[in-house]
Amino acid sequence: VIAPPQAEISNGLIQARLYLPDAQDGYYRGSRFDWSGVISDLQFQGHSYYGQWFPKYDPRIHDAIMGPVEDFYPIDFSEAKPGGTYLKIGIGILVRPDTNKYSIVPPYEIVNHGEWKVKAKGRSIEFRQILNDASYSYEYKKTIELRKGKSEMVISHTLKNTGNKTIETDVYNHNFFMLDKQTTGPGFTISFPFNLKAESGGNTNLAEIRGNQLVFIKELERKDHVYYPEINGFGNDAKDYDIKVENQNTGAGARITCDRPLSKLVFWSASTTVCPEPYIHIKATPGETFTWKITYDYYSFNPKK
Repeated sequence: VIAPPQAEISNGLIQARLYLPDAQDGYYRGSRFDWSGVISDLQFQGHSYYGQWFPKYDPRIHDAIMGPVEDFYPIDFSEAKPGGTYLKIGIGILVRPDTNKYSIVPPYEIVNHGEWKVKAKGRSIEFRQILNDASYSYEYKKTIELRKGKSEMVISHTLKNTGNKTIETDVYNHNFFMLDKQTTGPGFTISFPFNLKAESGGNTNLAEIRGNQLVFIKELERKDHVYYPEINGFGNDAKDYDIKVENQNTGAGARITCDRPLSKLVFWSASTTVCPEPYIHIKATPGETFTWKITYDYYSFNPKK
């Protein structure tokens, strides 16, 4: 078995291991998530933040992926006829096989991967995807940098529309947190700077909203999921994109902020992972460049006795 291409970065405080995009041997070759920035392990002050949360691995399974990974909504899927193509940023041009509605699950065929270039050095890594296609063309750059002397990781994105059609979509980060690889339960809290309004997608006996926090009432079993398809309460200012995920049992925490406002907020959790899913809206007309930056501040605190 060939080990998938990978790289490590460190700033002396944080150590991170990443899988690299590769159409032949890449760890992830699915048709859902952006192929760049897959963090299989990140360590800070004895705490671990990501890892394999799913039971079964295959490079084409839609969610066999780890870390703070991004999923761009498909562009032109509903317009495409069966056999026609659509775009997913960070993946490329894919084929719509039939008249069925878009689903995150099936492995859609990728007909144009574009070209990936990766540069890793010291405490940062840069991924660049150049896609040239009859329908859409772009240059997409994602840089993951561990800030010097800080417990921070910054993910900077640049999307330059080099084609002649407007690129407009939404993207969310799935944030597959595994805080010290503990089972999701009452020790975990997710906090926001605003009071949450939400309908749960069932499983109200497992988690609940208390003011500006989402808390777990009991430990999740393997079959359990907690799902809030739409959480409201945020405004149209980037300051509301400010999420804290904490494991009170071990004292591991992470704060996520962004320089763009939320366009939507979803929450999903399984017994092995805790996932606030913040969305932003993207629009780049031909020749235009759209940028956004997500900052992760990792910290530790005294756990509750």
